[in-house]
Amino acid sequence: MADPRFFERRGPFSLEFLANAVGGELDPGNDGRGLVRDVAPLELAGPEDISFLEDKRRAAGFAETAAGACLIARSAAPPARPGLRLVRVDRPYLAYIRVANLFYPEPVLEPGVDRHAMVDLDARLGAGCRIEAGVVIGPRAELGERCHVGPHAVIGAGCVLGADCRIGAGVTISHAVIGARVRIWPGARIGQPGFGFVPGPRGLERVPQLGRVVIHDDVDIGANTTIDRGAAGDTLIGAGCIIDNLVQIAHNVTLGQGCIIVAQAGISGSTRLDDHVVLGGQAGLSDHLKLGKGARVAAQGGVMRDIEPGGEVGGSPAVPIRQWHRQTLALARLARRKGD
Repeated sequence: MADPRFFERRGPFSLEFLANAVGGELDPGNDGRGLVRDVAPLELAGPEDISFLEDKRRAAGFAETAAGACLIARSAAPPARPGLRLVRVDRPYLAYIRVANLFYPEPVLEPGVDRHAMVDLDARLGAGCRIEAGVVIGPRAELGERCHVGPHAVIGAGCVLGADCRIGAGVTISHAVIGARVRIWPGARIGQPGFGFVPGPRGLERVPQLGRVVIHDDVDIGANTTIDRGAAGDTLIGAGCIIDNLVQIAHNVTLGQGCIIVAQAGISGSTRLDDHVVLGGQAGLSDHLKLGKGARVAAQGGVMRDIEPGGEVGGSPAVPIRQWHRQTLALARLARRKGD
């Protein structure tokens, strides 16, 4: 179903091959030798496509789908039309992702430096790097093996990138040490000075921002996100964090491992998020806070106090999630009474 102008499809694959690739089992009587040519959602799939069912609310679409095969939970038993070949898996959506990656793998890099790129003579590029047109790489910068730097990205002096990093078009990176397999999508800004001013007799004076941004392995940073370098000490992004588009992370913030930060969230300076914290879209965090391991903030939550490990909050100012729901219901009841 993907547009061939933008995505190169592999295959076809036998259904048996796909089932084995995701640790699935074919329902008895299903022929695994038939070929599957593409992936597609239930409502768009055709007889040569494979789809998936994970949400019970889509059972009606499952009954009506024209798909030739479907990934389904091992214990699920919704009515299926005759001829639909079922593959039983533990997690259908995860299995679908892995099947989709078989049909549409990452493009293979062609190593080389475009003649319109500007790479300083003191920069070091690992084997297999691809540097696109308009890229600027400053002195003493180091890129690990097989990095891909998109058009017009700028990597400043002394920056270090580990192996297999993907840097999108127009990204700027300065004062940063970055691990392996990090993806930074177009337009992101890494390592710019943080927002720090002190009133003085001559007006507002900028606080020197003398730290770095340190990003550990397997981090994904969305388009147009900004991560400020530390003022004193570093801004730290833990391994495996997923940061959405248009997020602002201020100086000296620390993210633990596996945090998820959704679009338009903002984290003020020196706030610490322990491992696996989740911030919903447009959440805002005040400075010098600590959010314990596994804490969760609902969309548009305004956090002004520390959150204990596993705590869930919502609203602005943020309160425990159950209290927020009670407040919302109470306000709705009050509004109805006022309208009577």
